[in-house]
Amino acid sequence: MSENAEQVVDVVVVGAGAVGENAADRAGRHGLQVAVIEGELAGGECSYWACMPSKALLRPGAVLAAARSVPGAGEAVTGRVDVAATLARRDVVTSHWSDDGQVDWLTGAGIALVRGHARFTGPRELEVEGPDGTTTRVVARRAVVLATGSDPVVPPIPGLAESSPWTSREATSVEAVPASLVILGGGVVAVEMAVAYTDLGSAVTVLVRGDRLLPRAEPFAAQEVADGLRDLGIDLRLGTRATTVRRDGDGVHLVLDDASELHATEVLVATGREPRTTDLGLETIGLLPGAPVAVDDALQVTAVADGWLFAVGDVTGRTATTHQGKYDARVAGDVIAARFAADPGSEGEERAREERSATAWSRYRATADAGAVPQVVFSRPEVAWVGLTEAEARRRGHDVRTVRYATGSVAGAYVAAVGYVGTAQLVLDDAVGTVLGATFTGQDAAELVHAATIAVTAAVPIDRLWHAVPAYPTVSEVWLRLLEAAGC
Repeated sequence: MSENAEQVVDVVVVGAGAVGENAADRAGRHGLQVAVIEGELAGGECSYWACMPSKALLRPGAVLAAARSVPGAGEAVTGRVDVAATLARRDVVTSHWSDDGQVDWLTGAGIALVRGHARFTGPRELEVEGPDGTTTRVVARRAVVLATGSDPVVPPIPGLAESSPWTSREATSVEAVPASLVILGGGVVAVEMAVAYTDLGSAVTVLVRGDRLLPRAEPFAAQEVADGLRDLGIDLRLGTRATTVRRDGDGVHLVLDDASELHATEVLVATGREPRTTDLGLETIGLLPGAPVAVDDALQVTAVADGWLFAVGDVTGRTATTHQGKYDARVAGDVIAARFAADPGSEGEERAREERSATAWSRYRATADAGAVPQVVFSRPEVAWVGLTEAEARRRGHDVRTVRYATGSVAGAYVAAVGYVGTAQLVLDDAVGTVLGATFTGQDAAELVHAATIAVTAAVPIDRLWHAVPAYPTVSEVWLRLLEAAGC
């Protein structure tokens, strides 16, 4: 567009990642005219620097490990992960960092793409600075959706920022594997990249300030993952932090809190993320830059009057996974479509539209109340969980007990791998007889969690779950064993 151009649509979505695309798609299904604004690649973080490339880096090692655990296949497997082939596959998964396919999808869905960096200039109005320096005024007649995601946090360790540390972006888009890598952090990114880079041949050290990995997971799961990292040869140091960092021609040098020193080719910061809310002009609409954007259960921003602003995904501070962010986006898009798809007419029509809007967001409220957000860590062993941990359930006042079973004891696991290591646990609410949370560890544990997600979200009574007979011999048979342990 030329300088000082203007585009007026019904709905503007700021951010064309997976979350923003979902909001735009749902809002536009009932005749609303929608535009998305994106300053980088359409498809966003998950497609190019997070979920997809990280799993492409992890998959070869997981497949090799699975093959080696099966007699008859293990004997045929020689050598390590092929680095060049792995990186080439990663490049394919990320479409070589080209968003042509995503742009085609937006075009096919009737969604306009405005490239550039957006800043609010007032209610429903944004100025977009394009990559060529031109500006476009974009106006929303009805609603604006913030879907700007999050940025990695670089902790204030002296010298760290000046040492050009990696974040998840550099780790997932690497062109040459470093000989050695120090990872700061103990969350999902830290664990997964530790496994991936060990598979790729790096000597990996993980420094965790706390006394455990994966603080949001059940303690037993965190311990199994820690054991798995050490079994892979990773130098895992709990209760350890870097006090200073410097880079020179030999790499990165870290001084630790016990006065010892570490040297590595690269250092990866994986200490968390924060909502991307700076440099968006939020102050012009009464919001605080740099802070999460608070929303209600309709994903409507609570601090902005007149109900025109929505926020979805990481930017809200209450969603930290792509799949849940996309769910948020579908709810917000449905609410917007129900509320604004037609001009206000008769009192009865207006009431019907509000009822459709309430129906759209009531689904979100039910899921949010249940805490039924699944999480998977593609470590070895994998760990997957949904709902409340035992500690969280007790803090919320539930009368709970847990049942646990060694997954390797079921027939399907015995066939899947020699020495299958894994654990399954249910957190049960005895007062009402339902599952509040579930955790699974072990090979392909990610494939077990969706059944638990259904059980938690729908609050299925455990005496009904007992009638859901698992196929034999599959690893899912662990559900039967858990329910027997629960007394069914």
